[in-house]
Amino acid sequence: MITVPGDHCPVCGTELDRVRVENRDRRHCPDCDRVVWQNSKPVAGVAVADGERVLLVERATEPDFGTWGIPGGNIEYDEPPAVGAARELREETGVSVDVEDLELLRTDHVERGGTGVVAIRYVVRRSDTEGDPTAGREVSDARFAVPDWFVGTESGVAPLDGDLLWEASGHFD
Repeated sequence: MITVPGDHCPVCGTELDRVRVENRDRRHCPDCDRVVWQNSKPVAGVAVADGERVLLVERATEPDFGTWGIPGGNIEYDEPPAVGAARELREETGVSVDVEDLELLRTDHVERGGTGVVAIRYVVRRSDTEGDPTAGREVSDARFAVPDWFVGTESGVAPLDGDLLWEASGHFD
């Protein structure tokens, strides 16, 4: 699976050309005679809801450096989305959750930097988690707040999370 565009075959290094496959232009290696498929990148996250408040993290890395959103990130090749979401929650905030307690909130597809991103987001009650939020190495802050807490500040919401924060807030009420 290739998630970013490229000009050369990932197998033999030959410069790619284009062929028409399934009514779309696809990258093709003339030496290997293989189509080089470009797939969306899977990411997962968890919105921890505590009444109207949601666990937010301030991103300390790109993409979306300095914005706020729910804990989340890349799914590893060998883990189901819920497992990846729970791992990202723990890595970014120190908060743990049993994957059985996660409820699918929504999935979205966005284009970012020439690649597609499939975002799978879960929601869980704060009472079903363990630990107090602390900032992990990829975030500069982690805290529970109402979704419009940062409105009027220099920080904003990560584009991928957008209205998700309001959807998660009060989800279990």
